Amino acid sequence: MNDGTASTGAERSALTALRRWYTAAWLLLGLIPTVIGVGNDPGPLKWASLTLVAAALAYTAVHRARHHSPAYLAALAAGLGAMAALPGGGAALLIAALPQFWFQTRGPRTAVLLSGCAAAATAAGSVWRDSPGNAAAALTGYAVSVLAGLLLHRLVTDGEARATTLAAELSLAQERLAAAHRARGAADERERMAREIHDTLAQGFASIIVLAEAARAGLDEDAEHTARQLRSIEQTARENFAEARVLVGAAPHSGLRPGSVVPTLRRTLERFTQDTGITVDAELAEDVHCDQQTRIALLRCTQESLANVRKHADASTVGVVLAQGPYAIELEITDDGRGFVVEESRGFGLDGMRKRLAELDGELTVTSSVGDGTRVLATFHTNGRP
Repeated sequence: MNDGTASTGAERSALTALRRWYTAAWLLLGLIPTVIGVGNDPGPLKWASLTLVAAALAYTAVHRARHHSPAYLAALAAGLGAMAALPGGGAALLIAALPQFWFQTRGPRTAVLLSGCAAAATAAGSVWRDSPGNAAAALTGYAVSVLAGLLLHRLVTDGEARATTLAAELSLAQERLAAAHRARGAADERERMAREIHDTLAQGFASIIVLAEAARAGLDEDAEHTARQLRSIEQTARENFAEARVLVGAAPHSGLRPGSVVPTLRRTLERFTQDTGITVDAELAEDVHCDQQTRIALLRCTQESLANVRKHADASTVGVVLAQGPYAIELEITDDGRGFVVEESRGFGLDGMRKRLAELDGELTVTSSVGDGTRVLATFHTNGRP
């Protein structure tokens, strides 16, 4: 249900409750006292009382049906005039009946006209009965009811206008919020795609370039070594092709199979040693248990760190430690390279790793100084923080 429908339903419910309360007031303050006052009188007064009860029942039927009938109100006006001509007067009955003319009409003009007819008929009946005080009371009550009715109608109209304006503003705000969410989602998706391309295709192409340059340089010197480099280029190109199919949705997510991440990390480290000649000391716990997203993040962090070692560190040894504690999985990658000033680093790779880990409730800590190598620690929280 939309906001406009809900608002209309609430208004109808409130109006129904108001009409019920008025029905009770009409019966208790208007009809019953009049019936009691003339109930013991013979002749016409008795029949007038019964007619009044019938009118009350008719009103109840109209109220139940929510029917706006000018004919009923015209009959009520005539009945009030007739009651004013009977003993007991009709001014009090008119005042109790005036709200009906506002409840049962669709606009203030009709209410003013029909209630004016009722007031005029009551005043005429009172004058004919020689009760000028009742006539004055009827006219005064009518004047007050018109002022009150017009004031309430103005308040209701202004409230409806404000409600319409607020509903339009709310709808516009919702549309803008939805557009902002879509734009934010598109930006997040672009950032995710950029990170995936950097961590997969870009690293693979960089490796292919390095291997191709080395193979070309040693083409006439060591045919066997060159052949290994060419096979590595072919394998890297195939892996890049598989990752490209993943990114465009033509293949399952990542080449990382469900299960332990350790075999994949070992193959990655072996390829790194084969391509670069850098020694890798690895301590990989075999009992690391994590979900697929964490396994992918572990692999991407390893690939990014090794790519940075290849491109920037000029290291001779790399250490890799994977361990699972009671509260977290930790991946530590160190090298004995030239190091750098962490605060001055502006690379996309480190920022991408930080964001990837943050999405998985993880943290990335990078420690390095010029001449002292680099330490990268990726922490994935599993069972809450200690």
